[in-house]
Amino acid sequence: MRTIFLSVLVVFVMTGCKSKKSAVAAKPKNEIETNKRIPISEADPIQKQRAYDFGTRILNACNTSRFRPFTSNEATPAVINNISESKLTKTCLKFRLKYGDFKDLDLQEIIPNKKEETTVYRYKAEYTKKIANKELRVVMNKDNKLVAIKSTDWKDKYEPLK
Repeated sequence: MRTIFLSVLVVFVMTGCKSKKSAVAAKPKNEIETNKRIPISEADPIQKQRAYDFGTRILNACNTSRFRPFTSNEATPAVINNISESKLTKTCLKFRLKYGDFKDLDLQEIIPNKKEETTVYRYKAEYTKKIANKELRVVMNKDNKLVAIKSTDWKDKYEPLK
């Protein structure tokens, strides 16, 4: 009886002492290293200006109801095919009712994505209604072309889009 008790005790001790998995979760494969930022003052001024121009061009279209489509020198084919006047009109209608007129973009941070060779420009979008807390992400490639543009609710911590 004593040997059985000791055997069971040894088994419990051995299972309790096995190595535990790390408390730090592994990053998903497609995750961008978010601790690497480009200081705004050190960013490529041409690309930074183009990103701002593209963002304001889209959002100003909501104020004026006039959208000038992107050319192949400005954006990738995926962006050109995805941004249509009808889609933009629907989005603009919702935004104007909820947030008011678009005023300006305020650059908050610049995140490089070395894997995809792109740069994400995070802007806070300013609207006439104070309840608006929106973010506009403008993604540019190394050729200074627009790769993606996305509006979402503002969060202080950067979370890559899925």
